[in-house]
Parts: sequence; structure tokens; C-alpha cells
Amino acid sequence: MTGRRRITFVFLTAALIALAFLNLFAGSVKLAPADALQALFSRGDSAVAEGIIRNIRLPRLLAAALLGGALSVAGFLLQIYFNNPIAGPFVLGISSGAKLLVALSMILCLSRGIALHASGMIAAAFCGAMLSMGVVLLASRVLRGRGMLIVCGVMIGYICSAVTEIAVTFADDANIVNLHSWSQGSFSGIGWQEIGTAADVICAALAGTVLLAKPMDAYRLGEAYAQSMGVRIQHFRAGLIVLSSILAACVTAFAGPVSFVGIAVPQLMKALLKSTKPALMLPACFLGGGVFCLFCDLLARLLFAPTELSISTVTAVFGAPVVIWTLVKRRRE
Repeated sequence: MTGRRRITFVFLTAALIALAFLNLFAGSVKLAPADALQALFSRGDSAVAEGIIRNIRLPRLLAAALLGGALSVAGFLLQIYFNNPIAGPFVLGISSGAKLLVALSMILCLSRGIALHASGMIAAAFCGAMLSMGVVLLASRVLRGRGMLIVCGVMIGYICSAVTEIAVTFADDANIVNLHSWSQGSFSGIGWQEIGTAADVICAALAGTVLLAKPMDAYRLGEAYAQSMGVRIQHFRAGLIVLSSILAACVTAFAGPVSFVGIAVPQLMKALLKSTKPALMLPACFLGGGVFCLFCDLLARLLFAPTELSISTVTAVFGAPVVIWTLVKRRRE
């Protein structure tokens, strides 16, 4: 590993730790750093401070780091699969399909007085993601050109989002109506049970991506080269689809659709590392996604406190320019 890449990983790790502490200390309720640390590591004098730190801010920052990293890795896998720098769960409509199935499942369960378990939300999101992915894959066989594929994915996303909004708007139950904030994207309200379930699913999916690192390295050099190296293309592609859908589904199930993270972060990591090797990109994307989402979530909470912005609003502001820069750069090349 070169000095530049070592510095990149050190910077990402330091930024992740620094932003984690900032998210822990900062908020609409002001807490001194000493009081926050006391509430975190031991039982402090204030029950209010302890509740805010342990039950609200700590789970939220862990969710932002974990889900942001997962979404970034999912985007990188999709970019490898489609050989398209702006492919991502949000742009291709995968996140919107997952959101639709989760919303319909929650409406159905809550209308019957049944609480949907975290694993059930992930399963519903995965089914929605796979349905959207299936439509995109069918379209990729008919439509030629990367631009048309992206347009198709965006249209699928709009359709799924429209159906979701209709279902949420006409829901009668107050708990179902509150799904509106989730449907816009947010890391708030995620508890320790959801964190545990998400961590189990994401760690398993990340382990699968590590196993595919070598085939990915060969595949990025061309399909014929990958076949000559013994890669089973059909199995490899299926693995990329399933793993990216699991990661995107897990994020959508708990945080709703989060825009541009899966596109922008992998491109930023490529620029920092000056490499596209999966062995470097996978950990860099996970760390970078965590840093990006922690930073955006901090701004979402603090810019207009106590009013909170949706996470997708902030990620779009910082992620969209990266996508434009990527398109301009590829055009020049």
C-alpha cells in the first residue's frame, strides 16, 4: 500500500471518530462534553443526559455510520455490475422499490394491530429491491446506452415513490401517517434492536463482498478476462445483485431512501485512492459512507434546530455536485 493510500485510510478513520464525537455532543439539547462522556461511560448525575446520550444520540450515530457505509458499498457493487459510474441504489430505483414494499407491509400490519419486526422490514425491503432490480435488468437487455438505463431506473423510482406517498397519505392510523418522515429518509428513531439486526445483516453481506473481491478485480478488466481467470460470470453477477440488494434493503428498511450516497462516495474514494481495486475500494467505501452520512446527519440536525431536515435533503446537496463532476470528467476523458 502506497503512502497516499495509507494517509487516505488514516484520514477516513480519524474523520469517522471525530464526527462520531461531534454527533454525540451536538444537538438541540446542549450538553457539555464532560457530561456527555460521563453519561456514556458511567451512570451520570443527570438521568436526562443519560437518556439522550444512550438512547437517542448513540444509536443514531451508529446507524448513520453503519447504514451509510452499507449504502456506499452497495453503490460500488452496482457500478461494477453495470460498468456505470452513476449507478446506485437510489438512481436505479432500488431504494424506492424497497421503500414501497416496506411501507405497504407496515400499513398492512399496523392496520391489523401487528408490530412488524426488524427482520420483517428487511425481508420486505429486500423483496422490493429485487423486484426493482429485476425490472432494471430487463430494461438493460432492451435499452442500449448507459443514459437510457439510468432514465429507466429514475422512472421506476418515481413510480414507486408515488405509490408509496399515496398509500401513506390515505392511511388512517396515526402511526401509519407518521411514516411520512421515514419515507423522506431519516436516521432518527432507530433503537438498539434495529441496530443489532442491521449489524448482523450488513456484516454478513460485507463478508460476502470480501469473498467476491478477487472476481471483481478480474471482472473490472473485462468479462472475457474474468472468464479466462476462472470466474463464473453468471454466479458472480447473481452474487453482486443479491449482495447490493441486501445492503440497500437494510438501509431503506430502517432509514428510508437516502439519496446520492451510493453514487458520490465511491467516486470520491476512487479520486482519493487513485485506484479502483476492490480490495482497497470496499473498506474505503464503507469508511467513506460512514463519514459522509455522519457529516450530513449532523447538518440535518443542527442547521435549523430544533427543526430537522430529512437526511436525503442534505446528502443531495453534497452528493449531486460529485455526480456532475464525475460526468464532466468522464466526458473530457
